[in-house]
Amino acid sequence: MLEIRDLVCAYGQVAALKGISLEVGAGRLVALIGANGAGKSTTLRSISGLVKPRSGSIRFEGEDVTGADPRRMLALGIAHCPEGRRVFPHMSVAENLAMGAYLRSDAAGVRQDYARVYADFPRLAERRAQAAGTLSGGEQQMLAIGRALMSRPKLVLFDEPSLGLAPNIVEQVLSIIRAIRDGGVTVLLVEQNAYAALELCDHAYLLEAGRIVMQGAGDALIADPHVRAAYLGGEVETAHRIRA
Repeated sequence: MLEIRDLVCAYGQVAALKGISLEVGAGRLVALIGANGAGKSTTLRSISGLVKPRSGSIRFEGEDVTGADPRRMLALGIAHCPEGRRVFPHMSVAENLAMGAYLRSDAAGVRQDYARVYADFPRLAERRAQAAGTLSGGEQQMLAIGRALMSRPKLVLFDEPSLGLAPNIVEQVLSIIRAIRDGGVTVLLVEQNAYAALELCDHAYLLEAGRIVMQGAGDALIADPHVRAAYLGGEVETAHRIRA
């Protein structure tokens, strides 16, 4: 579904991505792991059109979309669930969800998706008229996920969905992401909890200083001594609870 080749991105004179290549197959959950500043968020932002590549290519379902703007990427079926949730704080829950569907013209389908999001996230249904900025962190993350799903995406980009959340909410959010993949939506996940991401994913890439240095099945990276020493630690218990 998604193919990136030799992608270079920079902020001024500082190179964030130094020629990375990766693939995401349809219906798969692919994880990007690495330290802060490795280039993970830049990768997602380049895919969604928020960062323009210096060179290299991005192809989505066979079409070259390198440098396309965010509206074009959304229209093609790519939704971005950003780091920090980025809900519209003074708008209601329902209005935030409506923003996720702003490119759609199928009113009946949009109503169905409202109902589906409220069924998947009952807390949002209870708070549909409440200002998004008054929600808890976990509720805002659920709203950000619901907003992304309102576009009926083919591919969802998740950037640090567990950041700042309590452990029990982390488990719930990552389980929701797994359910999204199981429902047929392709997922590219950047997640600070590397162990949990590797447990959930079908395939993973390790980014270090703007370069992909390792890739493989999640289990293979979990077993790798370098990955275990550098990126896995107290996350093991949480990840096992999620898988159970």
